[in-house]
Amino acid sequence: MKRIIPVTLLLCAGLATSSYALAAATLVQDVRVFDGKAVHERRSVLFDGATILDANFRGAAPQGARIVSGAGRTLLPGLIDAHTHAFRWQELPVLFGVTTQVDMFTDIELMKAAKQEMAQGSRHDHADLFSAGTLVTAPNGHGTQFGLLIPTITGPEQAQAFVDARIAEGSDFIKIVMGGGYGMQSISLATAKAVIDAAHLRGKLAVVHIGNEQDARAMLEAGADGLVHLFPAASSDAAGLARLARREGAFVIPTFAVLESMAGWRGDDLLADPGLAGLLDKDAQAPLKTHYGNKERAELLAAPKAVTAALIQAGVPVLAGTDAGNPGTQYGVSMHRELKALVDAGLTPAQALAAATSVPAQVFRLGKRGRIAQGYKADLLLVEGNPAADILATRRIVEVWKDGASANGLRERQRQQVAKAAQAPQRGAGKGLALPPDGRISQFSAQRLASPIGMGWSASTDSFAGAKSTVVLTPGQALADGQVPLAVDATVAPGLPFAWAGLAFMPGAQPMAPADFSAVKTVRFKVRGDGRTYQMIAMSQGVPTPGAQSFTTGPEWAEVSVALRELKGIDPATVTMLGFNAGPQPGDYRFEIVDVRLLTQ
Repeated sequence: MKRIIPVTLLLCAGLATSSYALAAATLVQDVRVFDGKAVHERRSVLFDGATILDANFRGAAPQGARIVSGAGRTLLPGLIDAHTHAFRWQELPVLFGVTTQVDMFTDIELMKAAKQEMAQGSRHDHADLFSAGTLVTAPNGHGTQFGLLIPTITGPEQAQAFVDARIAEGSDFIKIVMGGGYGMQSISLATAKAVIDAAHLRGKLAVVHIGNEQDARAMLEAGADGLVHLFPAASSDAAGLARLARREGAFVIPTFAVLESMAGWRGDDLLADPGLAGLLDKDAQAPLKTHYGNKERAELLAAPKAVTAALIQAGVPVLAGTDAGNPGTQYGVSMHRELKALVDAGLTPAQALAAATSVPAQVFRLGKRGRIAQGYKADLLLVEGNPAADILATRRIVEVWKDGASANGLRERQRQQVAKAAQAPQRGAGKGLALPPDGRISQFSAQRLASPIGMGWSASTDSFAGAKSTVVLTPGQALADGQVPLAVDATVAPGLPFAWAGLAFMPGAQPMAPADFSAVKTVRFKVRGDGRTYQMIAMSQGVPTPGAQSFTTGPEWAEVSVALRELKGIDPATVTMLGFNAGPQPGDYRFEIVDVRLLTQ
């Protein structure tokens, strides 16, 4: 009884001083509560505005309060995705119950805008954002490939100034990239250690992107506060790695959603659930239809599962994070897959729920969120069933509240818009691209750069990103078979880490409209040129990063064949562009291309 009295007095005071506040009160009645750490079978939770007033309210409902039935349902804290790249689709997370994103790299202006909205208390429609801002990486390192011109670091002597610059921009913590891969560069161990020390000197967490066990161990020993990935390779000693993490007081975010994409894993299709898919239009569904791995390799998931199980056994904090923004993931909805993957890896459902609520709130120092307790943020998720027994119950969403405001209106409007868009005629996608009989899509002449399908051919450069690369396309003399080659003279300017200039083919009826390449197995073409290496790329709807394959030119005509499945991370059913590009190294380039064909074999 002692606990009820001050809450009752608070409500009476609210009635006397603020009728709006009381009118906005909500009581979720007789509901199972997962409070971020434990399950309570029957409670009533009262919140008003952005704050939880009582997590175990007893007595009559306050006058004017909205009553929500909790029978057969579970109330959870709003979910926290502990690893995203929040470049776009800001409207999606809240629709799926993700009310906070811990971002590992995004645009600085977007980060600043989110912080301003949070400070003003006006970010009810979008998830709160805590961000590393610009990550710490080497020149031509991981993170430089996305078209953003970002600062990079080359040595430990730059560490403190680099960290201070990130903090001045508004970074909440420091994210470091250790390791290269895919031809990318990496900072040195000494540089990484210096950055960790510099972050700690300023009272900031330092977390590390790693890609293998060796780097994971090295970063833990260097004092990293957390690892923000696990690795898709066998561990020599999972238990030993877990003990090291425990000894160093570190946490780990496995990011199974993106590891499954790398493994080409296609199980547990989120889009097969109408309740989830109905909130995603065709553009937003596209990333979930793509994968980094084009061939399913389940063995790549065995190691991260074994390490995760060892981490839990050792008492290491494990966090739920999706790496949303990558092929195979989508903001908000992928958290429900991540939770299931954590359970598959050995967490109990309650541990998985904690990994998406109280644990990230605690380790990232996010304040009063991630719990259902008096004085905490009223970011809440109500679902049918008991996710502490069946983790799939998180997908049966009844209602979401962000800062105490119901998101059901947002969810219903989104559902109506998606349904309306699905009924509208689609521009090319899903119809199956009508290929010419011989597959040839290049019909170059002195008059025009024609194609029997789509919008056809045009110059393509990085100028839209503020760079100054240029290209000139010049039809040549007809060859013996009558085909006219096209000379591509490109000057790639310095500035962007992945600058380019070249030739683009758009297969749709309008610019960047999707075309269905499902029947296309191979892109074949003939080239000759200056002996340099070029890139053939493909882009697909809703996926910002192109798939790419290198080819090299020589003085004589040579035939190049690129299997569409080699272009990782694109959806063949929604291809928006093919490109043949010079770059990214600055300089002058020249190659000729002819006889470009889309083949079904």
